[in-house]
Amino acid sequence: MGKFYVLLGPPGAGKGTQAAIISEKCDIPHISSGNIFRENLQNDTVLGQKAKSYMEKGELVPDDITIGMVEDRLEKEDCKNGALLDGFPRTPNQARALDSFLESNGAAIKCVPFINVDEKELIERLSGRWTCKAEGHVFHTKYKPPKEPGKCDIDGSDLYQRKDDKRETVEQRIKVYFKQTSPLIAYYREKGLLVEIDGSKTIEEVSDALINVVQC
Repeated sequence: MGKFYVLLGPPGAGKGTQAAIISEKCDIPHISSGNIFRENLQNDTVLGQKAKSYMEKGELVPDDITIGMVEDRLEKEDCKNGALLDGFPRTPNQARALDSFLESNGAAIKCVPFINVDEKELIERLSGRWTCKAEGHVFHTKYKPPKEPGKCDIDGSDLYQRKDDKRETVEQRIKVYFKQTSPLIAYYREKGLLVEIDGSKTIEEVSDALINVVQC
């Protein structure tokens, strides 16, 4: 197996954008936990069926099921040169299971880039988003303001703020992220794999820093 990376970053850090850039540059698949779940549910796999039974009851999917899905995905042909993991692992327990799986296949996590952005800036980035009611075009009060306040530049429809983008929701999402992820960050820091990237810089500057770190 090839080079494997775990990409960490809070909501609003631009993780999705950077993951796509690294994936293309390094010619390795970007594997998000969300996509893995969707594929297993859509394809009605055994693991997907098990996960669904917990999700329908509003319960958390147990680690062994989630880990099984990820291992199945990493065994596919497109991962022979490595992969960029996003959204998994979420806990030290999942990280240890990933380490064990990779080790049994003669591989290991090469590094864990952590795109870090100040909490205040994250709130500004996320809570400034407004969406048009007609086609879902997205604007931002600071970075991409509409020409006419409250109206979409493209189709003229009214702009509204999704619940996920409201300030109080954003603050809670960020708080939850750091609380849940701090043990994982500590785990990788102790192993000497965590590399902090300043996510407050431009997309290009963050990309350059990430490419320099992963050295693919």
